[in-house]
Amino acid sequence: MASVSVSIRKSGSVQLQSMSSLHFILLIPLFCFISNISSVQSRINVWPKPRNLSWLHPQATLLSPSFRIISPKHRYLTPAVDRYRHLVLSERHRSIVSPVVNLTFTHPLQAVKLTVTDLKTPLQHGVDESYTLTIPTVGAANLTARTVWGAMRGLETFSQLVWGDPPCVPTGLSIYDSPIFGHRGVMLDTSRNYYGVEHILRTIRAMSANKLNVFHWHITDSHSFPLVLPSEPELARKGSYGPDMQYSPADVKRIVEYGFRHGVRVLPEIDAPGHTGSWVEAYPEIVTCANMFWWPDGTDWADRFASEPGTGHLNPLNPKTYEVLHNVIHDVASLFPEPFYHAGADEIIPGCWRADKKIQAFLSNGGTLSQLLETFINSTFPFIVSLNRTVVYWEDVLLDDNVKVNPSILSPEKTILHTWNNGPNNTKRIVSAGYRVVVSSSDFYYLDCGHGNFLGNDSRFDRQISDEPGKPFNYDGGEGGSWCGPFKTWQRIYDYDITYGLTEEEARLVLGGEVALWSEQADPTVLDARIWPRASAMAETLWSGNRDETGKKRYAEATDRLNEWRYRMVSRGIGAEPMQPLWCVTHPGMCNMVQ
Repeated sequence: MASVSVSIRKSGSVQLQSMSSLHFILLIPLFCFISNISSVQSRINVWPKPRNLSWLHPQATLLSPSFRIISPKHRYLTPAVDRYRHLVLSERHRSIVSPVVNLTFTHPLQAVKLTVTDLKTPLQHGVDESYTLTIPTVGAANLTARTVWGAMRGLETFSQLVWGDPPCVPTGLSIYDSPIFGHRGVMLDTSRNYYGVEHILRTIRAMSANKLNVFHWHITDSHSFPLVLPSEPELARKGSYGPDMQYSPADVKRIVEYGFRHGVRVLPEIDAPGHTGSWVEAYPEIVTCANMFWWPDGTDWADRFASEPGTGHLNPLNPKTYEVLHNVIHDVASLFPEPFYHAGADEIIPGCWRADKKIQAFLSNGGTLSQLLETFINSTFPFIVSLNRTVVYWEDVLLDDNVKVNPSILSPEKTILHTWNNGPNNTKRIVSAGYRVVVSSSDFYYLDCGHGNFLGNDSRFDRQISDEPGKPFNYDGGEGGSWCGPFKTWQRIYDYDITYGLTEEEARLVLGGEVALWSEQADPTVLDARIWPRASAMAETLWSGNRDETGKKRYAEATDRLNEWRYRMVSRGIGAEPMQPLWCVTHPGMCNMVQ
């Protein structure tokens, strides 16, 4: 790592030069290269890149040991202020590539004065997250935001500007910043494998550092029901993996409060009527095809009971279904103050419903599977809305080829659709129908893709030379059975334009996006590496975009910046996976595909 020595000038500033004594090191983005400093990498690295940043001269000053953040008192902002003050004074970050800057000793930065014009606006979709940060060459820095949540974004930016030991900070700098999209999230599946509360909290902390603001918690599925609900305690007692793999109401409160302290909403999902096999131990009478082998031998794919092991659908024809489900919905709405409620409704598998005798009779009398789903939605959607919630459904509820509802029963004012299939095409279909959309295209944003499949007793892996003709699996791009392979690299995620092909009016219906980690092959041991830094790539594109001022995709210059940010995340206790050999980081541009 490069280091520097200090030579004092008459002006009271110092020039940092490469030697091996005192270290002054800076993180930086390429859009801040200074034209009159030809050979110096004087850059400011804030991730995600701010929308507007001005730093006309590469100057810096020391951070005073008595540095303060002067802020109004607030239930959630005050802990954030304390957290960031401790961070900037103790982090002592050293970047991989060192710059040369003019460092002034005469005016250490004593304080940031934080002004918030509205301390009452709650954390919800569409909240103003803008902020303005100025750090003059003399005097206190000023951070101004309309809301507490914008102030938190500005504090994160300030923390990333501080570097070195002793800590330094750029001066003569001004930033005005705000996000392009209001919904920027990470979805985590805690049903297939369990994640302890501490791992969820760490994920939320990392999300806040990347200016992500929605933790979409896919809590339950066919595999387990880990959420303890006061009205329906048997669901977790019998449907979880065990008493030490449950989330109590106290756990939920802790997670939700932690989210507020970091500017991250916690959006719960209770998937139904599909993906509900874990309900069967508590209520066997309301679940169809539970605990059946997912794809019986000799059965066509169209007649399977599930798309992967773990069967079970709620029965729309049993009144008991709605008695239980209304209790579940009410409890979840009470535990989670978030105004959005994710109700799932994806992957209705015809074979599972057809396995039930009452449903067989219904179909024999001219009923359809889509009518069954409409019965379910009509019995649950109004109830969720009555709890002052906007309902989020996976796109299948309207776009599935076989089982879907008539759009007339889902009000666009109270419904958001979550797209995961068919890339920009399904986004277009959703917004063309007048619905708001959250984008999680599996072609770009699914973090579990590219790891092969998890099925045992699979003879397709036993091929020493080639695969069965016409069925690539191990060879010729077969992806080892990963249905959504290949692996989604950070560049694939960074280059996704979630409003691609939309008119300006249609694009306004795109609320934002989420990367998704399904947990068939993930648990706490790999959590950080599966999410980071790939989620960071999405974070920047949804905050400030993926193009430079000329409209050109900026993935080339983003490479070195993201490498630096990944190393800083690791130093902050986030186990982000490496992007490249360290040699590439210390030789910027040398590992590119094209020079």
